[in-house]
Amino acid sequence: MELPVAVQQALGDSAAGVSLRDAGQASQKELLRMVLLSDGQGNLQVICRRDDLIDLEQLNKQLGRDLRLMKRREQVRVRERAGLKALPALPSLTGWPTVVDERVDDLPAVALELGEQNLAMVMPAEDFKGLTAKADRRSFAVAPESVAVNLDDHGKDRDQFHSAIKKFTGLRIQQRLEDTLELPPLPETAQRIIHLRVNPNAVMGDLVDIVESDPSLAAQVVSWASSSFYAAAGQVKSVHDAVSRVLGFDLVMNLAMGLSLGRALKQPQDHPDGYVDYWQQAIWQAQSAGILASMMPRGERPVFGLAYLSGLLHNFGHLVLAQVFPPHFKLVCRSLEVNPEIDSSVTEHYLLGITREQIAAQLMENWGMPDEVNLAIRYQKNAAYDGSHSVYARLLWLGRQLLTARGVALGAGEEVSQAFYDELGLNREQVEEQFDELVNSKDSVMAMAGMMSQ
Repeated sequence: MELPVAVQQALGDSAAGVSLRDAGQASQKELLRMVLLSDGQGNLQVICRRDDLIDLEQLNKQLGRDLRLMKRREQVRVRERAGLKALPALPSLTGWPTVVDERVDDLPAVALELGEQNLAMVMPAEDFKGLTAKADRRSFAVAPESVAVNLDDHGKDRDQFHSAIKKFTGLRIQQRLEDTLELPPLPETAQRIIHLRVNPNAVMGDLVDIVESDPSLAAQVVSWASSSFYAAAGQVKSVHDAVSRVLGFDLVMNLAMGLSLGRALKQPQDHPDGYVDYWQQAIWQAQSAGILASMMPRGERPVFGLAYLSGLLHNFGHLVLAQVFPPHFKLVCRSLEVNPEIDSSVTEHYLLGITREQIAAQLMENWGMPDEVNLAIRYQKNAAYDGSHSVYARLLWLGRQLLTARGVALGAGEEVSQAFYDELGLNREQVEEQFDELVNSKDSVMAMAGMMSQ
């Protein structure tokens, strides 16, 4: 394949030393990425190893800037001007000031992804140094493997939580989480639903009474049942109608629980650009967890309602993070934007010493939520978790990968092995078909998310 004209011009005489390879065959350690940033002082591009985490706060401190990821529409214009689908790490494509991470200069060769037919250009390091001779050299990127994320030891969560609190808020470490954090108590509606859940004599009327006692919640449940997603026959006129005729006792109970908890904390005004918002993420994961649970073999199926609730609350830590560490939540958002291929747990652990999953699981435990939900939230990023109630965590992990692969912006994705499907007793082809249908019903999911945020 012939190199695009803009790339040939950017390479100049160095083009002679370039070899083209399939991007998958290039050395992963030699692949580079270029990220476009901007602030009130102008545009800047940074180049680092592809898999490294950009420490945006450190870079801004070094440069005395307030850089953040360039708006997507501006990035599109830059690519269109160059006639490229993606910008390889060649500074002269834009002509902007450039900062190269020092670790790049330690590589024996570099590989630049083209974005054209999944190809990469490989060149000697000396040639690349020549192309970036005018760039500033700084140390601003971190290898993800150097960030020790605790995905396995639940017992260390509380210690990490208190350590993070001490580091970022200056508060004394208290014995109990609720004494340390200014978080609201478990909402009354959620408390009543938890009591109802463990009551073997509970009937539909009890749930209807709880939901109807909260007018806003009642309106949302009725709207939900009336949505095109459920295609109910006839008009849904009441909560009783929604429970008995459309949604069912279990779904309404868990939906009401998720809604009441989601409203317990304020929705942050800020969020990472390029990611779907809180309630959209909640609905996507709740629906996917419900689908996967229903497709498992009957004798191995988890409880549908708990799987659904786990999905609905999977990102609750996002809300808690905004309230617990308000000065640093913005920093997390900006870092997630410039590190889209690195999982949020790595970024958050690097910046805060704790992840949103640990934060949420600890709070859920204090609130007395079901263990199935607590552990699903805590271990949803760990595909290898095989402890108590592991099926719930695994369904969240799988749902995330399936949605991300279909363009739902939930963060970094991973490949799913056939063995993973086999362990859950799932037919891969059937699951893929179901998720194709789910993503094709995006308008309905968006409408449902809109109801939740009202």
